[in-house]
Amino acid sequence: MSNKLENKVAIITGATSGMGKAIALTFVANGAKVILSGRNEERGKALEKELGENTIFIGGDIRNSAYNEQLVTAAIKHFGKLDILSMNAGILGLGSVTQLPEELWKNTMETNLSSIFYLSKYAIPELQKNDGASILINASIAAFKSFPNHPAYCASKAGALALMRQMAVEYAPQIRVNAMCPGPVDTPLLWNSAKAFDNPNEAVENAANKTLLKRLGKPNDIAKLALFLVSEDASWITGTAMTIDGGILNA
Repeated sequence: MSNKLENKVAIITGATSGMGKAIALTFVANGAKVILSGRNEERGKALEKELGENTIFIGGDIRNSAYNEQLVTAAIKHFGKLDILSMNAGILGLGSVTQLPEELWKNTMETNLSSIFYLSKYAIPELQKNDGASILINASIAAFKSFPNHPAYCASKAGALALMRQMAVEYAPQIRVNAMCPGPVDTPLLWNSAKAFDNPNEAVENAANKTLLKRLGKPNDIAKLALFLVSEDASWITGTAMTIDGGILNA
């Protein structure tokens, strides 16, 4: 067991499934104390129990500014400080521009982009108190590439990268701010995304085959990159959007 995050305190959103859950498991295995955020109370409490005394699950709606403030308050109350934000909450908001309900557009933007602003707004004053503080945004190759019926998702992920760069400039050198841009990773979100295609199973298979490495990513692939980017191993990296996609953007 490594201790790359020993004595570090992190907030992880989207922690109850997929990449967020893998990141939570990896951070705790590396010594971090973690506030887990998610909407699913049952999965959140089960993960809290699995990970033990160094984790606290707080369920809520990441679109709510007050809930994001609550997460920061909980980190300070229970663990005394805050060193890391790992923001992974996301939804797809499927539908073409002309067919997408306005409410779903707003919901997607609030979940994928506004939540990053809210949590960062409340967390940054606490992060600034500690050496080696880091903000990590889980974006997507959808920030660079369009997909059928994904206008809200693609726009929100591109916005997340713009916000990442802005924060990296404004809060250096005290806080490093970076983003990961995963390609097709085998998570529930990928399979939901595939519903935008006529044959979802074929779409997922094609995505795997289009990568240079001929496979889907695994949540743990992303978690390993997340660990690197928030650790001291990446102490000279900030303002970067790091692609992790099996080479699919080069295919």
